[in-house]
Amino acid sequence: MGDMNTKDLLIGTFIGGIVGATTALLLAPKSGKELRGDISEGAVTAKDKTYEITNTAYEKGSDFASSAIDKTQNVAKTVSDQSNQVVGRIKDAAGQIKSDINDAQKSAEELADDLSNEVESAGENIGDSVKKEAEDLKKEDGDRS
Repeated sequence: MGDMNTKDLLIGTFIGGIVGATTALLLAPKSGKELRGDISEGAVTAKDKTYEITNTAYEKGSDFASSAIDKTQNVAKTVSDQSNQVVGRIKDAAGQIKSDINDAQKSAEELADDLSNEVESAGENIGDSVKKEAEDLKKEDGDRS
């Protein structure tokens, strides 16, 4: 759409220049030879101006396109860098969470082993205490008889 506006402007400028120059030349009181020379000069001037305007528009369009490409590449690089940083942080956090889970699992296993050992030890102690009490009771019964 921007190309269409530039193209329309150039065509309008060219046609307007030709019509204006021709009208001015035709209305001026001059001889045919002078009039043809002036028309020829006006056409050359209009052609030169149109060429200048076309080149200027092309250069500005190229500059704008280059600038847009550079800015787009900069934005894309910035977004890519920030995305990589976020991904890195997420990976670090996931690794830390995994490490914490492994540590918690090891601690839970150690606690379970410790509790199992304590229950065994307590069971043996209770068994020994019961045996001793039973023996003491037998001795007391033997002493009474």
